[in-house]
Amino acid sequence: MNHFIPTDVVYGAEDDKFHEECGVFGILGHTDASTLTALGLHALQHRGQEAAGIVSFDGRQFYTEKHMGLVGDHYTNPVTIAKLPGSMSIGHTRYSTTGGVAMRNVQPLFAELEEGGIAIAHNGNFTNGLTLRRQIIATGAICQSTSDTEVVLHLIARSRHASTADRFIDAIRQMEGGYAMIALTRTKLIAARDPIGIRPLVMGELDGKPIFASETCALDIIGAKFIRDVRNGEVVICEIQPDGSIAIESRMPARPQPERLCLFEYVYFARPDSVVGGRNVYTTRKNAGMNLAIEAPLEGDVVVPVPDGGTPAALGYAQQSGIPFEYGIIRNHYVGRTFIEPTQQIRAFGVKLKHSANRAMIEGKRVILVDDSIVRGTTSLKIVQMIRDAGAKEVHVRVASPMIFHPDFYGIDTPDRDKLLANQYADEAAMAKYIGADSLAFLSIDGLYKAVGGEARDPANPKFTDHYFTGDYPTRLLDKEGEKMVGRKESMLAANG
Repeated sequence: MNHFIPTDVVYGAEDDKFHEECGVFGILGHTDASTLTALGLHALQHRGQEAAGIVSFDGRQFYTEKHMGLVGDHYTNPVTIAKLPGSMSIGHTRYSTTGGVAMRNVQPLFAELEEGGIAIAHNGNFTNGLTLRRQIIATGAICQSTSDTEVVLHLIARSRHASTADRFIDAIRQMEGGYAMIALTRTKLIAARDPIGIRPLVMGELDGKPIFASETCALDIIGAKFIRDVRNGEVVICEIQPDGSIAIESRMPARPQPERLCLFEYVYFARPDSVVGGRNVYTTRKNAGMNLAIEAPLEGDVVVPVPDGGTPAALGYAQQSGIPFEYGIIRNHYVGRTFIEPTQQIRAFGVKLKHSANRAMIEGKRVILVDDSIVRGTTSLKIVQMIRDAGAKEVHVRVASPMIFHPDFYGIDTPDRDKLLANQYADEAAMAKYIGADSLAFLSIDGLYKAVGGEARDPANPKFTDHYFTGDYPTRLLDKEGEKMVGRKESMLAANG
C-alpha cells in the first residue's frame, strides 16, 4: 500500500483515530442525478473530508467536478451542480490512504477507452495494487495519479473482452484486497464488492431508479428505499435500454467465500444511524458498551463519553452498570483540521478547540470515560488531563473495542505498528500511566463479536475482518511482501488542490 502522505501530517497530536479512505455513491436514470449524488456524498462525509468529486453523463459527454475540502463547501452551489448535467452520475468523498492528498488523486477517475468513457470510484485498498502498477508501468503504461484506482482503468483498457462490463469484471478478477467500487459508462452503472465483503456497499431505489452507496444513511437522506446489500464478490450491472427502461444483472465472478465485514465499520467508521450487514450500527455500539461494563466493571459516579464516537458505548455502559450518564465533554462541531496550522503552539490547542470539559458534571466525581477506540493514545492523554483539570476526583478510561496491535491494508489509514499504543507498553496498567488515567480497560475480541454478531469469535472461522486486533489478515498482502524485496520508485509529484 503506497502511502505517500507523511504520517506526522496525517496524525496530528489531536487526531488519534483510524481514518476510512472514502465513501461512494451512484445513481442511474434519474433527472436529478447530480443533486442526489451531492446529497448522498453529504451523508457520507464522515468517511472522508479531504476531497470530493462527481462525474455525470448527459447522453453526449461526461462532465466532472472535483474539489478539495468538504462536500458542502462546493456542491451546495447551484452553479456547480449545473455543470453536471445528465440523468446518471457517480460520486466519491475521500480521505487519502493510497496516493496522498492531491487533486490528481481525487476520484472518480475518468478515462476514454475503445468502448467509450468510463469513470470509476472505490472505497478500500488493493493489496496487490502497487504490484500490478509496477507491472503495467514496466510495459510502457503512463500513470497520471498515485491512486491504485487508476490500475483498474489500465486493466480494463488492456482486457480483450468486448463489452465494458466484461472488461470491468476481467479487471477486478486480478485485484486483491478490500473494496466497494462503482463505475459509470455511457449506458451503465456498475457496482462491485470484494470477494469477502470487507468494505460495505448497499443497493437502493428511488423513483424506480437504482442507487448504490457505501452506507444506508446516504439512501435515507434522499428518501430512497433500501433494497439489499451488494453481496461479497458480486458485480451488479445496471444498464439503460433503448426504450429507457433499466435492466439489472447480477454476476458472481469470484469464487464464493464467507463474508467477513470489517469490524471497524461497527466500532467507528459507519454512521450510527446506518445499517451495515443487516445490523444497526448504533445498537452494536451500545451493545459493546454494555459488554464492556460486564467485562471491566468499577465503581464510579458518572459515565462520560468521548464524543461523538464513544457516545453509544457510554450509554450502554451506563445502562448496564447503573451509573449515571452525563455529557462531561462538549464537542465543538465547527472546528476545521487544526493540525495543519504551522506552529506547534497552535497545534497544542487541538483537543481544546474540539472538546471542552463540562465542569459541572465532572468536578469532585469519579469519572468513567468511555471511548470507541484508542490508536496511539495521544488524544486520550490530553482528554484525561482535561478531565482532571476540570476537577475530577478519579479518571478511569474504558474502551469499547480491543487493543489495536496491527496495521491495516484494506483502506484504513493507520500509523506504523510501532506507533500503536498497544505495542509500546507491556500491559493496560502501563498504558494507563502513560495517558494519566487511574485505570484503563479494553473490550475483549469476544465481547466485540458478541456485540456485533451475537456470538464469540471462532478462531477457525472468524465472521468479521479483525486483523488490526488479532493479526489474522483475510487475504494475501502482495504489496507488503513486495516492499521487502523491491525499493519504492514512485515519484512524489506535488499537486495543489
